[in-house]
Amino acid sequence: MDEGTDDTLHEPRLWRDQGWTARVVKNNDDEGWAVEMIKRGESEPALVGPWTMGRDKKNPKPLDTAAFNTLVKTASEVLRRHEQQRDAELHRSLVVEAAGARVEVTLDIIPDDDDPHALLAAHDAAGHLLERVRVAANFKFDRRSATAWVEGGYGRPG
Repeated sequence: MDEGTDDTLHEPRLWRDQGWTARVVKNNDDEGWAVEMIKRGESEPALVGPWTMGRDKKNPKPLDTAAFNTLVKTASEVLRRHEQQRDAELHRSLVVEAAGARVEVTLDIIPDDDDPHALLAAHDAAGHLLERVRVAANFKFDRRSATAWVEGGYGRPG
């Protein structure tokens, strides 16, 4: 099956549309059926869930437009949540008070396989960059370390 095509396909156990493929497969965990949703260009399903049995209680219920649209919405939301969680892990921010000014300090982790690191940055209340330095990817980022960095004049953090 070529996931990279724009071909629309609507079969009882296989739908391809809107950049997604829904495939009804035998559920290996029990005697029922499952549906997997794969986004075009991805090798792994974004969503796998149980699928309803048909009237004969042996074969799966065929896919239809309403079910497919619901699956696309659910799978898209799962991907969106994963992206939000990853962004939250890779970008952290807090505001500190130093020398009578509010400074936003951010840490952006760059998860490079060959050179993982992070960028520690400070911005003033207007959003202007005050300083940016490279730190270890495992830099301990908390209010104390951010405040010490700002109060220390943005030197190389310890």
